[in-house]
Amino acid sequence: MALSGSLGTFAHPGISRIDYKALDMDRVLTALLARLWHGGMPSKISRANTLDVDVFVKLFLQHPEVFKGFDREATTRWTSTHLLDLVNRGKATEAVASPRPLHGFTYRFRNSRKSRPYGADEQLYEMLAENEGALKGLREFFFSDVDRSTGEITPGPGTDVETQALLHLVQQAGKQMQDRADTSRPRTPYPPLCAEPARQLCKDVMRLLYHQDHMPRTVLVDYLKILFAFHLSLYHLRMMKLLPAVVEAGAASAACRKGHESAEAADRCPYRARLFLDVEGVPGTPAAALAERSAEIWYRRVPRFIQATYQVKKLDEFSDHLALKTTKLSHPAGRSYFTPEEALQRLGKSYTKDRDAFFLQRVNRVRDEEEDLPAELKQITQLGLDPFDEYIEMLMHYKGRHYRNYFIECLDTMLLKHRPGALLAQPRGGRSNGRSSARRFVLDARLLEVLLQVSLLREGDDGTGNLRTSPMRVDEFLALLRDRYGLHIDQLPDADGFSGAHLDDQAALRANAAAFLNRLREIGYYQDMSDAYLTQTITPRYTIGTEATTGVAAR
Repeated sequence: MALSGSLGTFAHPGISRIDYKALDMDRVLTALLARLWHGGMPSKISRANTLDVDVFVKLFLQHPEVFKGFDREATTRWTSTHLLDLVNRGKATEAVASPRPLHGFTYRFRNSRKSRPYGADEQLYEMLAENEGALKGLREFFFSDVDRSTGEITPGPGTDVETQALLHLVQQAGKQMQDRADTSRPRTPYPPLCAEPARQLCKDVMRLLYHQDHMPRTVLVDYLKILFAFHLSLYHLRMMKLLPAVVEAGAASAACRKGHESAEAADRCPYRARLFLDVEGVPGTPAAALAERSAEIWYRRVPRFIQATYQVKKLDEFSDHLALKTTKLSHPAGRSYFTPEEALQRLGKSYTKDRDAFFLQRVNRVRDEEEDLPAELKQITQLGLDPFDEYIEMLMHYKGRHYRNYFIECLDTMLLKHRPGALLAQPRGGRSNGRSSARRFVLDARLLEVLLQVSLLREGDDGTGNLRTSPMRVDEFLALLRDRYGLHIDQLPDADGFSGAHLDDQAALRANAAAFLNRLREIGYYQDMSDAYLTQTITPRYTIGTEATTGVAAR
């Protein structure tokens, strides 16, 4: 039909570089490592064979001087459970995706067909490129023992056994492969519609890397994966609100493009995500019901986001047509693509005649190739819409549900549903009150640990800019979660489906705050010192710098 092939394409890299499919953060981080090494470009590996578990085991057993006491059975179990990321684990179709991303060069041992990042690695890199310090910090952490000029590896004295094994793989098997940047896919640094998500990601990454000398490498890598997923999800939630508004206005606000100059301005941004989280994590409680309402509001925005993405994408195709086939438009100097805001300029009156002709041709192709139009499309054709709007409605009819389902699946995985660090939960199977079990926003203990690590670091008073850990009052941390990330626990959001707490909600909020204290106590950050709310204090797990007194958290 007329909407097959390129005519039905959906995603626009100026909105998101992710091809909306289910993501696995091990595979996303593995692909990101290649971009860190190659300056933003993906890698192109020349290797003789596909790597399976036996290949890795054989490499270890051939060098007993390095891996003393490793027999075949123990090595096989250790390799498959601790060292390798496997797809279809335990099934007949089990295969190696890649080693776990504990060292920068693990991407060289990736089986690319089994380890697809679906563009999330590119999205992360371009967000991290907002601050060269964040990119530099990640490169130094993952490639700390590699000489950049020669590629020689010198393991440090404190290298853990998993990383030593990966370094051994690089030194032995790495000699039989070629690794180079894939220049066939050059970078396209689109200006963001809102700079705040990238700015906050970079700040949090740099703060988390501050702990690299104070926690095990495996723990820090797991924290990074959770942090990356967290910020990817917040970015796309923001886009679900922002993009339709940009399409309606024809441009993003100047404040969003600048990234908001202060924490107060960022908090006032109407497009930021504001979520209510169920901390206890038990379905059926009043707090869970509020978290379900919060999630429902956000997931209801998906269809309009899909439509807005289609509008930008098709206007972009129209812009390319004008630039390549006519003399009425040209690409901006120095690049061969248009930004979303530039594409939206084609909605102007000066382009009406060309726009109508371009999209009328596509509409007619759909009508001609469909012998009997569905009733819904017949109604659309009778509304008297201009050709562009009619074409978008056709796309939504034929393709909207398809891309909506894929986007929801992708968003679920970015929110780490059913995984450590989850910001989203949904009961598996069954039905609740005659309807499908509802999604709800939650605060998993692993995500809470990550947010504590980056939040309990503050600038010292010595003027050097160095960070140090210090205790923080519980009420300060709850305010920080609201102000910095839009996460609400003891209060309801003032937007996104809420308009203030009613009397029935107050008990749920108190129970949720009590569950939050219990969660802090469980993970070792809080001990009861007093019943007084203002003296409830969170204590850092790792001490960095000089101890500081409790004060207002940096935001």
